[in-house]
Amino acid sequence: MSNTDIEAAEVARRLVEEDAEAPFVLDVRNEDDYEEWQIPESTNLPVYDQLLEYDYSGLEDHLDELPEDEEIAVVCVAGVTSARAADFLRNHGYDAKSVPDGMNDWGRLHREYDVEGVDGVRQVVRPGTGCVSYLVHDDEEAVVVDPSQYVDRYLSVADDHDLDIVGVADTHAHADHVSGARRLAGELDVPYYLHGEDGGELDEITEVEDGDSISVGDRSLDVRFTPGHTPGSVSFRFGDALLSGDTLFLRSVGRPDLEDGSEDAVREAAGRLFDSLDELTDLPDGTVVLPGHFSDEELRPLATELGELEAETTNELLSDVEDDDEQAFVETIVESLSDEPANYNEIKQINWGKEQPGGDVERLELGPNNCAAN
Repeated sequence: MSNTDIEAAEVARRLVEEDAEAPFVLDVRNEDDYEEWQIPESTNLPVYDQLLEYDYSGLEDHLDELPEDEEIAVVCVAGVTSARAADFLRNHGYDAKSVPDGMNDWGRLHREYDVEGVDGVRQVVRPGTGCVSYLVHDDEEAVVVDPSQYVDRYLSVADDHDLDIVGVADTHAHADHVSGARRLAGELDVPYYLHGEDGGELDEITEVEDGDSISVGDRSLDVRFTPGHTPGSVSFRFGDALLSGDTLFLRSVGRPDLEDGSEDAVREAAGRLFDSLDELTDLPDGTVVLPGHFSDEELRPLATELGELEAETTNELLSDVEDDDEQAFVETIVESLSDEPANYNEIKQINWGKEQPGGDVERLELGPNNCAAN
């Protein structure tokens, strides 16, 4: 790695680790692109078009706004204009480095965490997309849950911890990212577990239903049918942990409109989601909730006891479930749905087996995560 570059992984590490000195992240993309999707705590200076033309006047006009005593990590779309900006800044006395491949690399980034207090779970977080996946393991065997398309990341985690992957599972048919489950299961010749309601045209799946168990060493991954986000959404119990997929997040719940966006269909799906959450809240308060997504939570790993979620007021929709107020729950969802995930229809077709991923499959996922209901 050149001393004029700083990897996206290094930026991510230093932004979240308490003992690390975080860089000043300068994003030089256009304002609209920045507003849609950005690195947390970054600063936008929209000089992208000028830098493409080797025009540094906009950057020069704002030099007095940049820190002279901090390392500056410059990011753009793919590392071209950020390299020009970083070079210009270094020539003016700043400690500036470019993020190679820019936001493209940020979107591919995966970070691994041990879930303290939960035996046998490794959490893999994608800070650039808000996606979370897991390796649950026991006695040198592991099952991968909700893997991304970058299957080598999971092979590396398994190798690092001397684990043999014996199965792969999706909690549902994803709409925000291309699942790597079929590919990973195919490469390893192990079962791919998915509820039949979300199977689409896939014919190489091992269907799971409510009450089923997936063996992992001497333990089991227990299936709970939790429809609502999708017709076939499930959650997994693993000891004291609940891998809640897109049913329950730490601050929200999964949106129920990505199968059918008509109001009647959304209301019906929201009602099913309410029932699913009502069942999950009957679990012991000490159950550790491990969600499939996050928004801007800084907590790493993403893990909170169910009792704490129920006691807090940060998850309004879960509070409605606790109050047994289905009408308020449904109305809140209908009134607060945001824009759908980028390219979600195309991603769903791939994950259903109705289309094959093309050469631009990585691009489909780039952008903000919008799987939460509010």
